[in-house]
Amino acid sequence: MVLAISFVEAPLKFRAPGVTVPIGLGIGRLVFRALNAVELVLALVVLSCLAARTPPLATWVASGLAVAALAAQLLLVRPVLGRRTRAVLAGQEPPRSHAHLAYVALEVGKLVALLTGGVLLLTS
Repeated sequence: MVLAISFVEAPLKFRAPGVTVPIGLGIGRLVFRALNAVELVLALVVLSCLAARTPPLATWVASGLAVAALAAQLLLVRPVLGRRTRAVLAGQEPPRSHAHLAYVALEVGKLVALLTGGVLLLTS
């Protein structure tokens, strides 16, 4: 889901004919709100499964890093992006923000952590 939405859907929607920045932001806000809700549920499922199985420490670390990246996105970066999106949708032109780059960096970290955790689970 992270790969499909964050790295495929998000950039492509702004290239679709007729999609303006405000429309793209409105769509993105809905899509990422849904993605993050599903991610929270899946994070709880993964942590519960790990607790029941007691895998190696490296698996816990990888999973913990993925959950920490999600928490940072939700608690630190999304509020900044949300304020900027609301301003654009209200017709304002807020200054450029590096929050989007922080979100993308956290997505890359989360993706690497998820892949690492998955591989570790398969090999343990």
